[in-house]
Amino acid sequence: MGLLRRIARARLAGRMLRRLRRAGVTDARYLSRPFEIRFTAPGDAEPTILPLAPFLSGRRTPDDLIAELLRVPVSWREAAPLLRPVLRGSVPGSPLHRPVLPFLSEFVVVDQPDTMTYVTEAQSATWRSTADLIFATARANLTGATIQGDVTTVRFVDDGDAYWTSHLLLPGWLSRLAEQLGGAPVAFAPERGTLLVTAAGSPHLPALFAEVERLFVTSPHPLSPMAYVSDENGCTVPYRPGPDDELFRATRRAECLLAMHEYARHPAPGEAALTMVDGWRTRALWPADGPILLPEADEVTFGDRTVPWADLLPHLTRTGHEPPRWSASSWPVPDDQGL
Repeated sequence: MGLLRRIARARLAGRMLRRLRRAGVTDARYLSRPFEIRFTAPGDAEPTILPLAPFLSGRRTPDDLIAELLRVPVSWREAAPLLRPVLRGSVPGSPLHRPVLPFLSEFVVVDQPDTMTYVTEAQSATWRSTADLIFATARANLTGATIQGDVTTVRFVDDGDAYWTSHLLLPGWLSRLAEQLGGAPVAFAPERGTLLVTAAGSPHLPALFAEVERLFVTSPHPLSPMAYVSDENGCTVPYRPGPDDELFRATRRAECLLAMHEYARHPAPGEAALTMVDGWRTRALWPADGPILLPEADEVTFGDRTVPWADLLPHLTRTGHEPPRWSASSWPVPDDQGL
C-alpha cells in the first residue's frame, strides 16, 4: 500500500473517531488492518463495526456517517419534535440523564419510526441546546394519556409509540387519574412497556405487588417492582406506607429487589455482598479484614455484629460509583463504641 493511501486512511479514521467521541461515544477504536472502527452507541448493548473502505471516495462526510450510524438528527430544528423522555436504570455509554427516583433516571431519546436513540451530553453542544431545554422539550412532546369512565385498575401496554412508563415523569399526570380510579393513584412500572395503575384503597392493590414482582423478575427489559404515587406538587415519588400498614413489607420488599437488581447489573471490584433478609430488608456482608466497598443497605454485618446503616454511615466515604457505594479501609468503629 502506498504512502499517500495510508495517510488518507489514517486521516479518515481520525476524523471518524473525533466525531464519534464528540457525539458521546467513549469506546471507539480504530483497527488499521481490517480498516474499520468499532464502538458501542449510547444505549446499545452490542458493538457496532464500521468498515471505512467504502468512504475513501469522499462522497459522504464524517458528519453524515455519524448522523446515520447514531440515528440522531444533526440540527435542533430536526431533533426537537422527535425527542421523548424515558425512565430507565443505568444504560451503556454516556447518555444525557438526571436522577428522578431511587435507582432510576430520566433519559431522552430520539424517537423515529424504526429506531430509538439515546441523546448524549455531547449532543447538546452540537444542537446548541441546554440539557434543561432538551429535557423540557422531550416532556412537552409526550401527550398525556387519558382514560375513559370509572375503573378500578388500568393496564397500559406499550405498542412501541406510547411511552406509557414515561408518563410518570409528567408532573400532575398520575394525580389526575384519581377521580376515575376512586382514590389516590398507585402506579407500577415493572418493565419498560407496562404501566399498571390502581387506587390506594383498591382491593386489587395487594395482589398487584405479587404480579408486578413476577413481571419484573421474568421480563427481558425490567424496570422497577416498586409502587409510585404523586406528592403534593404532582411529582412521582415512591409509595411508602407506615410500618403499621399491611403493605409496608410489600413496599419494602420491592425496594430491596430493585436495589439488588441494580447493584448486580453494575458490580464494582471489591464490593461487599448484598443479600435480602426476612424477605424485606437488605444486608451488606463486611468481610473479616481489608478495605471494603459497601453498597447501600438497611444493615451491615461484620462477624457476629449487625448494625443499622444509619449508625455506620458517618464513618464511611462516598465513592463515585453508580449505584452509590461507600468505602472504608477497615471496620471503622471499635467494639466499645456501641455499634
